[in-house]
Amino acid sequence: MTMAPFQVVLALVLAAALGFVRGDELRLRVQKPPGSRPHSVTITEFGAVGDGETLNTVPFQNAVFYVRSFADKGGAQLYVPKGRWLTGSFNLTSHITLFLEEGAVIIGTKDSSQWPIVEPLPSYGQGLDLPGPRHLSLINGYNLTDVVITDALLTDGIVPDSCSNVWIQDSTISVSHEAISLKSGWDKYGISFGKATSDVRISRVHLQSSSGAALAFGSEMSGGISDIHADHVHIHDSYKGISFKTSLGRGGYIKEVVISDVQMDDVHVSIEFKGNCSTHPDSHFDPFELPVIRHITLKNMVATNISVAGVLSGIDSDPFTSLCLSNLNFSMADSATSSSWSCSNVSGYSETVFPEPCLELRNPSSSPTICFSLSSYSALAVA
Repeated sequence: MTMAPFQVVLALVLAAALGFVRGDELRLRVQKPPGSRPHSVTITEFGAVGDGETLNTVPFQNAVFYVRSFADKGGAQLYVPKGRWLTGSFNLTSHITLFLEEGAVIIGTKDSSQWPIVEPLPSYGQGLDLPGPRHLSLINGYNLTDVVITDALLTDGIVPDSCSNVWIQDSTISVSHEAISLKSGWDKYGISFGKATSDVRISRVHLQSSSGAALAFGSEMSGGISDIHADHVHIHDSYKGISFKTSLGRGGYIKEVVISDVQMDDVHVSIEFKGNCSTHPDSHFDPFELPVIRHITLKNMVATNISVAGVLSGIDSDPFTSLCLSNLNFSMADSATSSSWSCSNVSGYSETVFPEPCLELRNPSSSPTICFSLSSYSALAVA
């Protein structure tokens, strides 16, 4: 099994794809702007009790089934008042606002019978963590549209996986591994599944990752990742700040990414590009499936107490291109080495960057025209 039954996983599956939020408890508001839903129901109308002991799996399932009837009428809000709501797995539906009042906590039960067992995701072969089936997510869905994650306080990360039209904002995420990680399938399975992660907006978030990257791309990215815009990001007390990872055999692409207005504090490695994440789901991957990493722009960043400014390492036969660094000011820690940057098999452009980046990003023949910008961002125009 890839997940213990008492672990909590939020799956918001958008555009025939999956995204996950994990933690022992879930404190979350998923909402659209006020007044956007013409209908509303409260979980207590379906017999739910928020005492932290009563099992509410059936009330949540029935409530979502009822909300589904409003799909062609502008959708509906499922309101969860203050309390501790114990439940097993239940599915969402499209055009739903799951609104948690301040003080409302959804708790995943430890009763394994409340977590159905399902097959691995088709874009990951036999499974990402261990071969074989997995327990269904706490809050699950398939082919869902019209979802925004906002005002969330989470104890584990968000993983938009083969998702489109996603907005994550005004959230605080503190984890041990990766706070927000964008993915799209693993090697030939992700290539054949062919569902990219695209049109993602991340804004006004506070991220902390003690052993991984606060904001990560890949390394499972075989279906492609593109059109990503993150701004007003605060990263603190993390091993890595922003990381792009891939490997030979992945195929796919990470492109058209803009990350701006970032504050980092007490981060070991601020920026990472890594082309040698060699893990594979099995031995049948094609080493000639080369990933494409290009048109990545990082701009307007300030960092304090940083050990390593950047480690940018592409692939010998497949360099990462059109990388742009603009207006970056990193204050290095006293323990930092004299070499703040390390680069290989990458090319791009930089301007107003301190400490001065490696030569591969200071080529006199390069031009600021390679710096990519999303002039008209398309993710969830409702924001």
